[in-house]
Amino acid sequence: MNQQDYIALEDQYGAHNYHPLPVVLARGEGAKVWDTDGKEYFDFLSAYSAVNQGHCHPKIVGAMVEQAQTLTLTSRAFHNDQLGKYEKFVCDYFGFDKVLPMNTGAEAVETAIKLARKWAYEVSGIPENEAQIIVCENNFHGRTTTIISFSNDENARRSFGPYTDGFIRIAYDDLDALKAALEANKGRVAGFLVEPIQGEAGVYVPSEGYLKGAKELCEQYGTLFIADEVQTGISRTGKRLAVDHENVKPDILILGKAISGGVYPVSAVLADNAVMNVIKPGQHGSTFGGNPVAAAVAMAALTVAEEENLAERAEELGQKFRSELGKYIKQSQIAKLVRGKGLLNAVVINDHEESDTAWNICMRMAEKGLLAKPTHGNIIRFAPPLVISEQDLMRGVNIITETLKEFEGVAQGHVPMQEVNHPEHVEQV
Repeated sequence: MNQQDYIALEDQYGAHNYHPLPVVLARGEGAKVWDTDGKEYFDFLSAYSAVNQGHCHPKIVGAMVEQAQTLTLTSRAFHNDQLGKYEKFVCDYFGFDKVLPMNTGAEAVETAIKLARKWAYEVSGIPENEAQIIVCENNFHGRTTTIISFSNDENARRSFGPYTDGFIRIAYDDLDALKAALEANKGRVAGFLVEPIQGEAGVYVPSEGYLKGAKELCEQYGTLFIADEVQTGISRTGKRLAVDHENVKPDILILGKAISGGVYPVSAVLADNAVMNVIKPGQHGSTFGGNPVAAAVAMAALTVAEEENLAERAEELGQKFRSELGKYIKQSQIAKLVRGKGLLNAVVINDHEESDTAWNICMRMAEKGLLAKPTHGNIIRFAPPLVISEQDLMRGVNIITETLKEFEGVAQGHVPMQEVNHPEHVEQV
């Protein structure tokens, strides 16, 4: 089979809920992947930051294989010999009393919402069914029915109603808006759900002091500060958690993606006893949540992040990435700016969201051996595995700048001959 054969199979038998670049990957190691023809690429997406530790890290894969050969699943009807060890490990690692293990990021967000509401009614004294959760414009917390109910991404929302009530949407990076919402709904706000950096929105980094100020407002008004670190957690932004940049401890912490090392679905919700103890048997759970394989994998993934100093690497390499790329962008007419934290970065293309320019740039970079994907039409996110070497990172920067040079003509309305036309605009998926 050639690559088109594999793509055709997906097109015929799979739901059309994604529109990937036409590359069929067959192998990965560290920061590199190879397609079915054997072509090598730098992976500058990291499965949306799920493979921070690199593809097929031997320690993480080894933990998965060893556990899979011993015991894979008991459900939570019985105890298993891995779950308690993992729960202690992850609670000690992040400094919380308890963890509720789940499988995917969206499940973890749903768990946090349920937990905040139950706390609101049973501890905070909010009248039953009146609890509100404040969220931010341009958020991305998943695509379940509840989550899209408070999204303003019409591509994700349209034709999926009726929607779930109980959410107040405010501007991101705006403490005045948060205070106004808390004041206007005093006594009815269960929590403030926020991404420390908005990844899907285009790696939007809030102003310094925003997270700290938001936590202080939540404390002032007696509401929970809920941090969605599914994409930003586990060393990606140059700290263990993105909230660590401002020394903020969330009341509820949501983790996913890289807590798995990219080898097995794992997510987690952490909180102290005052919040987590509202959950009683039968009120929330998952057949696979906390299964032995997931527990073993997560412990290995977090150990790798610590042993290999991935947060420090992300901080150092991220600064070099933005510095080197910024030098070119200063005189570019096709790229507007580069922004980010650690190794979670984005380049804003000087074009409108409906344009195919960013897609075509990504297609050309793929031809040159670097994989990335647009978000919101005119923004390209760059997030390589944190194990990438400085040499390979700089090789990646060279590919990016070389490609941008080829597209400079687009800024004056001229299309470079290397441009690959994209048949339709598809919002980031």
